[in-house]
Amino acid sequence: MSDLPVISWTENDQVHTARWHSESGSPAPKRVQIADDRMTADTAYRLACEGTALLWRGDFQNARQLLQALARRIDKKPAKSRKIEKAPATMTEAFHLHRQAQSQRARVLAMLLLPFNADYSTPLRRAPDLRQACAEAYGVVDANSTPFIASLRELLGLTGAHEWRKNGVEIAALNNRIYPHYGVFSPVRGEYLDLIAKAPLPSTELAFDIGTGTGVIAALLAQRGIKRIIATDQDERALSCARENIHRLGSDQQVDLIKADLFPAGRAPLIVCNPPWVPARPNSPIEYAVYDPDSRMLRGFLSGVADHLEAKGEAWLILSDLAEHLGLRTSAELWSWMDAGGLEVVGKMDIKPRHGKATDSEDPLHGARSKEVTSLWRLRVK
Repeated sequence: MSDLPVISWTENDQVHTARWHSESGSPAPKRVQIADDRMTADTAYRLACEGTALLWRGDFQNARQLLQALARRIDKKPAKSRKIEKAPATMTEAFHLHRQAQSQRARVLAMLLLPFNADYSTPLRRAPDLRQACAEAYGVVDANSTPFIASLRELLGLTGAHEWRKNGVEIAALNNRIYPHYGVFSPVRGEYLDLIAKAPLPSTELAFDIGTGTGVIAALLAQRGIKRIIATDQDERALSCARENIHRLGSDQQVDLIKADLFPAGRAPLIVCNPPWVPARPNSPIEYAVYDPDSRMLRGFLSGVADHLEAKGEAWLILSDLAEHLGLRTSAELWSWMDAGGLEVVGKMDIKPRHGKATDSEDPLHGARSKEVTSLWRLRVK
């Protein structure tokens, strides 16, 4: 255990330690207090806000109710605070305040901790069978597995991902389902897939799918009749997820999966990339599918794709302009990156988002979301 993160606490006048597990990479809390069904939500909220983690020894279902009570207290602003609170001066400020609030909320909710046995069961009353959900996220139990402590919020994320993986996500453009894995972003926004399904193909011989994730774009290209698709990703979970989905859809003979940061070797007449849309720092590993610090992946794709395109080939960039409406990137910057990469635009297809937040006037970023457009840019080498 010396090489693994460890959490310590005092219980019955004895110091205890256990392995600490956090998928987000959060360090183990320094202050830990034992908590059970007798603790009130107000007390738990105060301790969590002060940075004291609560290691739960009571009923599992009561722990879930307590977590919900903590969330309600975070989300309910005092009347006095509402009166003096100033509206953000710009949409950029609103975005950063929103992200800060999300991060603080996550920190507080992560303070409710659960004990796990080495086989991923938890020794709490009325605890459900968590073993399959944990194995899908943490890996199969083996001889080296040991008991550990993790947050209840993380566990609920695991069980939610397990349901996604079990039930799948209906993809209208595929007329089929995609089954996301834990830690791999679910393709819940289908409008960009509609664009890929309709764009005129420059060739049906070969395509590269850069940053494949669940494999949904590779699967769609295979359905459109492209004979061979090389799909890349640098995340092992994504590659495993894509491999399973491609197999389910019967496209194994068309799709090759390769671990790579952006491009595989060689050239192709079609290269497709749907990079993260928002140039900001992610708060957890799964957010790398949405947030791209300093537009690293976007700029890397635009600066390198010309070297991997065949003559008269096309690069398809699928990108939302939400970052522009948030003031995080300008249209001029995007055009300058295309120009610097030796690319010209030969076509552009646009579509409005259909997700719930696009029409939610209560969303703090509604002013930007209501203007958002997702585009498929068809690019060629000049």
